[in-house]
Amino acid sequence: MRFLRCVFLSVLACAGAFGQAAPPRLEFEVASIKPTADAALGATAQVNIGVHIDGAQIRCNYLSVADYIRIAYKVKNYQVTGPDWIDGARFDIAAKLPAGATRDQVPEMLQSLLADRFGLKLHRDKKEFPVYALVVGKNGVRMKESPVDADEAGVDPSKAPLNVNASGSAAGTTIDFGKGSSLAFGNNRFEGRKITMTSLADTLSGFLEKPVVDMTDLKPSYDFQLEVTPEDYQVMLIRSAVQAGVVLPPQALRLLDGPSGDSLLTALDKMGLKLESRKSPLDLLVIDHVLKTPIEN
Repeated sequence: MRFLRCVFLSVLACAGAFGQAAPPRLEFEVASIKPTADAALGATAQVNIGVHIDGAQIRCNYLSVADYIRIAYKVKNYQVTGPDWIDGARFDIAAKLPAGATRDQVPEMLQSLLADRFGLKLHRDKKEFPVYALVVGKNGVRMKESPVDADEAGVDPSKAPLNVNASGSAAGTTIDFGKGSSLAFGNNRFEGRKITMTSLADTLSGFLEKPVVDMTDLKPSYDFQLEVTPEDYQVMLIRSAVQAGVVLPPQALRLLDGPSGDSLLTALDKMGLKLESRKSPLDLLVIDHVLKTPIEN
């Protein structure tokens, strides 16, 4: 469920800017933060995660503090380090954009909200990570390129409503990106519709022991099915739960020590893709201070 991109770069002021007024701070016109209702946290409940932007209205539900930090700073889950509880405490946010604001400004407004209401303070660092590079196999891709819908041609995506939903239960996980784009993981397989390779790499990162970085240079979206063995499926679900902060019994964790992953590599190979072990320097956000309970609305 981790579907977010690259980090913001710091901008250094030049000597000629000395004495000029700083640009206005971007922030929501109004914003409400509430803990996710207990009913949504039940052990047997269907979990639904959503990010919805329609005009000036923004709604986010069942997201952790760590999720909001990742959205605000456009980083992946493995690029944020801080107290363990930030992956477990979940909040719903409803906010309104000020007049003239654009969707592209939402992350920076979320940064302001996190600083004001959660007292968030952080600093940037750099760390070399062991990663899997998602690359094209020697014989090229063997996936079906998704057709472009006629009703999307010529439409400015920044002005269209954004509805991204993720749902999950013991039966599996589904991410609906809207406009026919979705990725489901259940019954021992992935099923992708209109999925970019960056989205596939981000998703695989949640099920493997190392981050997956898209190095395919493939720009289109694709439709595909990717099947794994029941044993590998079980191990991938356990890894996903561990990364989400779920406490599992020792007998489940012991399954991570056994051999696994071969069926995933075979399935990717059938699509013309492969995973290569590499090391890559990646940006890191280090949380210095954050409140467990946000300042009241």
